[in-house]
Amino acid sequence: MKHVYFDNAATTQIRDEVVTSMTEVMRGNYGNASSSHSFGRSSKSLIEQSRKTIANYLNASAGEIVFTSGGTEADNLVLRSAVRDLGIKHIVTTKIEHHAVLHTVQQLEIEYGISVSYVNLETNGHIDYLHLETLLQTESKTLVSLMHINNEIGNLLDMERVAYLCKTNNALFHSDAVQSVGHYKIDLQALQIDFLAASAHKFHGPKGVGFAFIRKNSGLQPLIFGGEQERGLRAGTESVHNIVGMEEALKYACDNMDKEADHVKKLKYYFTNKVLKEIPGATFNGESGDMDRSTCTLVNICLPIPPQKAAMLLFQLDLKGIACSKGSACQSGSSQNSHVLTEILSDADLQKPSIRFSFSIYNTKEEVDYVINVLKEFALG
Repeated sequence: MKHVYFDNAATTQIRDEVVTSMTEVMRGNYGNASSSHSFGRSSKSLIEQSRKTIANYLNASAGEIVFTSGGTEADNLVLRSAVRDLGIKHIVTTKIEHHAVLHTVQQLEIEYGISVSYVNLETNGHIDYLHLETLLQTESKTLVSLMHINNEIGNLLDMERVAYLCKTNNALFHSDAVQSVGHYKIDLQALQIDFLAASAHKFHGPKGVGFAFIRKNSGLQPLIFGGEQERGLRAGTESVHNIVGMEEALKYACDNMDKEADHVKKLKYYFTNKVLKEIPGATFNGESGDMDRSTCTLVNICLPIPPQKAAMLLFQLDLKGIACSKGSACQSGSSQNSHVLTEILSDADLQKPSIRFSFSIYNTKEEVDYVINVLKEFALG
């Protein structure tokens, strides 16, 4: 049986070079980075070098990078501290954010009685920027949280425009950039954003590690208390091998970004054209079929398959060796429709199966051909 991994938006294959660097650290740098002896200093040196490297690639200062267990913790750190410590009374977001943001905001609404506003969406899933501007015209201290790339439909946010609107209206701006760091160039000096979240396993690094970018002098306070690690912003013994693995993964991703993006763009272009040609009636959700207005890394397809046949589609694809998903991996156990697609699709289209296929440098055109042929069997057979 052929095996095809088209679920890179959920997690990516770790690079061999990253595995090598992590293994070397686990074997040779086992000291606690908080210890004052040479073993500890050696580990601490690796962590600070990684921090400096990551900051350089994003054009930030090293002190603005705080290591976390991943994107979810980074989102929680920013959002919870913004309300608890910075006096935020109003959060502006959308109903199609990742649940790391949505559920955190909903909990903050319960705990602190903050007001939450949801930006209107266009039918293609893009935000209504004029409505965002209207929501920002308030006396309440406001934070805007909008993801750079939607993890289900791939829509790209105009980060510069949102940052400008936030600065003009004295609001703070946070973005879950989990799907974009390592895939798109991000200049945090040019982009006037206050906070950003990233996760290593989305750019061929290890799971269980990520970082928050926190603009200097923000006033943010820790979410996890204990020791003085991460300049007091994130207590707990650092996972040195994971941090070094993330550094290595980001280094490879950024140094080879144009070449690798070109490969993935060609794959997506090939995939979308084959879908249109081979499966009449198939449509693309959001802007995922548009090469300019969505990420090159994923496509979300609504397939012309009747409900009784669609119920077992993912299972049947898995039997054929094809890994894909109906949305965020965090919701894979849920029987409910995707909260993202529920906001933008008609009731009729919600009855049809929608599948997310996401690509990486390790995928090939031959794999695309195989997947399209299997989809044709289900759609036309």
